[in-house]
Amino acid sequence: MVLLCAVLAAVLSSCSDETSSTVASGSSGEALYQESCASCHGSDLRGTDQGPPHLSQVYASDHHPDASFRAAISQGSRAHHWNFGDMPPVEGLDDDEIDRIIAYVREQQEIHGLEPYPPS
Repeated sequence: MVLLCAVLAAVLSSCSDETSSTVASGSSGEALYQESCASCHGSDLRGTDQGPPHLSQVYASDHHPDASFRAAISQGSRAHHWNFGDMPPVEGLDDDEIDRIIAYVREQQEIHGLEPYPPS
């Protein structure tokens, strides 16, 4: 019985560690977004007077695929859908951090849906 309890405790501990690391890596995209993107694109991804909303259908994956997000973050982007001016590159993010930001944006788009463009 003691051995069974020890094995069960080890399994539960292992599951707990995996769950907490998954949650931590999933939430890190949100933290990176809040730190690097929210000042222009809004903490709720609905835009500000400095930048457009990432919940717009303009940013649907079939119109702006992940590679477009990656290029905009790392190289900047010329204004082409909105009148906010050109977007400068976001400094200090590595490829993994950019991937986590994109994953967070896509997750939020799926959760909240996409808003029509042009906005009404």
